[in-house]
Amino acid sequence: MNIEAPIRVPHGRPAPALQFLRLLALAMLTTSASAQIHGTIAYRDCAACPEMVNIRAGDFLMGTAPGEEDRELLGDTFRNRSHPRHMVDVRRFSAGRFEVTRGQYRVFVQATLHTGDGCFAWNGTEFEMDPSKSWRSPGYAQDDNHPAACVSWEDASAYASWLSRTTGRRYRLLSEAEWEYAARAGTLGARYWEDAGGASCLYANGADATTEAHVPDARNWGAVNCSDGRAYTAPVGSFRANAFGLHDMLGNVAEWTQDCWNANYDGVPTDGRAWDSGDCAMRAVRGGAWNESPAGLRAAYRVGSPVVIRVDGRGFRVARDE
Repeated sequence: MNIEAPIRVPHGRPAPALQFLRLLALAMLTTSASAQIHGTIAYRDCAACPEMVNIRAGDFLMGTAPGEEDRELLGDTFRNRSHPRHMVDVRRFSAGRFEVTRGQYRVFVQATLHTGDGCFAWNGTEFEMDPSKSWRSPGYAQDDNHPAACVSWEDASAYASWLSRTTGRRYRLLSEAEWEYAARAGTLGARYWEDAGGASCLYANGADATTEAHVPDARNWGAVNCSDGRAYTAPVGSFRANAFGLHDMLGNVAEWTQDCWNANYDGVPTDGRAWDSGDCAMRAVRGGAWNESPAGLRAAYRVGSPVVIRVDGRGFRVARDE
């Protein structure tokens, strides 16, 4: 089954306990917090909820700039997916300030008894399905402040639906357009930072010198020439935010979006909503991961993947309607 691997690859709780956890989740609704982040308001709808940031409405140019794929030495398989470039109007919404963490995902699993074992993980030579790998143990060390990994689109959607039921607010996955608008944060380049001086290691957790030093057989991944100090995932918020106050829009874990998969932008909606036609057994994944070369850590870069697939470098971020 094709999981659209990264560019570098040749290519039971008893009923009383459940009731207690559900009551605990409802009790958390009484706790909320807000703070000023990059000129916007960050808030939580409950103690274990993701921290959200208000994203203002606006329009932007979506897709790959002329010559970008050549400059990035992008492989032929991944070219022309972000064409044609087009203007999109995006309504106001909220986006997770961080990717959903393992700790936040744990609360959902404990409250719902959601299952989800088996994950495509790097075995030192290639990606392979490993039934022992899961969000609890993706094959490398994490704590609850790291982003949840080994999460499928179905898992991520179930989490958003549970969060909606728990809070009474409409949570969901970002559309591709919302995701790229939020990732660009008003910029037009390939990334939301200047590419000079090893800046990528300040803003994004991707394949780098640390990865090459600590991950088996990573030396042919096309790593960036700097060191971010993280071989695998990093705790969310470890890297600098973009101008919208969002962290890890590129790198750390790649993020599921709501959109059905389409091979290019012919016929794409231009109002910011998710594309609900195409191959809906597959969904668009954005942002790249800890194991991606620089060509995969771009605002316009996109891949498609089956909704049931779990990968050790893939997680998600949530949106909330305003």
